[in-house]
Amino acid sequence: MRLIMVWIINAAALMAVSYLFANVIKMTGFQVNDYLVALIVALILGLLNALVRPALALLKLPVTPLVMGIVMLVLNALFFMLIGKHIKGFQVGDFKPALIGAVVFTVISWLLSTLLLAKPSR
Repeated sequence: MRLIMVWIINAAALMAVSYLFANVIKMTGFQVNDYLVALIVALILGLLNALVRPALALLKLPVTPLVMGIVMLVLNALFFMLIGKHIKGFQVGDFKPALIGAVVFTVISWLLSTLLLAKPSR
């Protein structure tokens, strides 16, 4: 059940990033057409991260967590660009909007997960 909730939260975060780009940041280059597309992109992004993260875990042993976090943001930006080339209804411009989108997506996803998936105290 938790995995489905994370998937839905990530799709909502993608929709929020698209909204923020269009209405708050006033920047083009990151657009999600509808929630179904957001669900598909969130699923693909989750699968890519599930495959790449364990491989990076082997390489990060001598690397500090800060550097690993930056690497994951850059990878998510690259994943956004890759998915944007193949999924109709999900457009990502060049690297700059992809990186900004990855940062905003990470913050929104973390915030929603913290608020909605917090375990109740006993």
